[in-house]
Amino acid sequence: MTLTIGTRGLAALALALAAFGAAHAAEPLTLERALALADEYNPRLRAAAAQTEGARAGIRTARAYPNPDFDVGAGRQGNRGNSNAPTGSVSAFGLNQPLDLPGVRDPRIRAAEAGFEGSQFALAEVRLAVRAAVKQAFADVLRRRAEVEVTAENQKLLEDIRRRVEVRVNVGEAPRLELTRAEAEAAVAANTAASARLRVAQAIAALRAAIGAPLPPDVEVVGDLAAVPPLPDVARLREEMLANYPALAQGRAEVKRAEARLETERALRVPQPTLRAGYGLQPDQSIWLLGINIPIPIWDQRQGQIGEAVAAFQEASANAEGRRIELLAALDDAYGRFQVATQTVAAYEAGILKQAEAALRVAESAYRLGERGFLEVLDAQRVLRAARLEYLAARFDQQAALIDIEQLRGLESLQKKQP
Repeated sequence: MTLTIGTRGLAALALALAAFGAAHAAEPLTLERALALADEYNPRLRAAAAQTEGARAGIRTARAYPNPDFDVGAGRQGNRGNSNAPTGSVSAFGLNQPLDLPGVRDPRIRAAEAGFEGSQFALAEVRLAVRAAVKQAFADVLRRRAEVEVTAENQKLLEDIRRRVEVRVNVGEAPRLELTRAEAEAAVAANTAASARLRVAQAIAALRAAIGAPLPPDVEVVGDLAAVPPLPDVARLREEMLANYPALAQGRAEVKRAEARLETERALRVPQPTLRAGYGLQPDQSIWLLGINIPIPIWDQRQGQIGEAVAAFQEASANAEGRRIELLAALDDAYGRFQVATQTVAAYEAGILKQAEAALRVAESAYRLGERGFLEVLDAQRVLRAARLEYLAARFDQQAALIDIEQLRGLESLQKKQP
C-alpha cells in the first residue's frame, strides 16, 4: 500500500506538527511548579497517604462489635430395652454473643485514634522531607548550571590566551613551549566544561527522581540560587520546631497509642464473658437454655502481654525524647552551617572575587606588554576560576542549610491540612 501526500498535504501536515509542538512545548520549571508536581505524583507521598487511610480504617475496626456465632445440630433419639422414651429426630440451636466491655473497648478505640493521628503526622513529615529533597535537587541544578557558565567562560578565556600565544610564537616573540602549555590548558578547560555539562544532566535526573513525576527531556529549570530570606534567631527557630515539626507530634501520638494498648492489656485481665442462648427440640419436648460463659484466668493471667505493653510504652517514650534531642541537634547544626556559608558568601562578594578578577586583568595586561610571563596569567586565571567555583559552592551550602532549617521549622506542614 502506497500513501501519496501532495504539496498541500505536506504543508498542512507541517502546520499540524508545528501546532502540536507549540502546544506541548516544555514550560519553564520553577521551584513552585516542581513542588506542586511532587505533591501530586511523588510515590512516597502516595504511600504515606495510603498508610493514613489504613489507619483511618483501623478506627472502624476498633469500633466494631464482635460478631455472634450460631451453631446448629441434628440427630435421632432412640430407646433401649424397655424404656418408654419416644424415638424420633432431635435438633439443637445455639447463639453465642461475646460481650465487648467498656474497659476494653474504650482504650482499644483510643489506641486506634492515636494511630491515625500519628499516621497523619507521618504523612506531614514525609511531605516535608519530599519537598526538602526537591528543593535540594533544584538548587543543585542551579549550581551545576552556574558552574557550566563559569567553565564555559574559563574555556573561552583560555582559548583567547592560546590564540594570543600562538600569534606571539609565530612572530618569534615567545618560545614554542608557551604554546604547548596554552594548548594543554585549553584542552583541560574544554574537558572541564564538558564535565560540568554532564553534571547538569545528572542533577536534572536527580531532580526528576526527587519530584517523582515525568519531566520532558528538555526541561528548563528557572530559579535563583542567590535568593535568601531572612531568618529569626536560633531560639525562635527552636520554639517553632518544637511546636510545628510533625515527627515530634507523631512521637507523642505513639506514646498515647502505647499507653492505650497498655490499658487494654490490663483491662483484659478481667474475664470477658459470652452470653449463650440455646433451643433444643426432642420428640416429646422442647428445651430453652440461657447462660453465660466466663473464662477462668488460672493459667494465663496476661502477665506476658502486659509486660510487652509496658516495654512498648517505655520504648515509645524514649523514642519521642530521643527524636526531640536529635532534631534540636540537627537544627543547631543547620543553623551553624548557614551562618558559616553566609559569612563565606559575604567574604567573596566583598572582595575575593573582585580581587581575583583584578589580578587576572593585571596579569593579562602585563603579559601583553611583555612584563610578565605566560605562567603568571595561567595562575591568575586558575585563582579566579577557583574563587568563582568556591563562591558557587558557598551559595549552594547556604541554600542547603536554609532548606534544612525550613524543613525543621515545619511551617509548610501547617499550610496543607491533612485528611
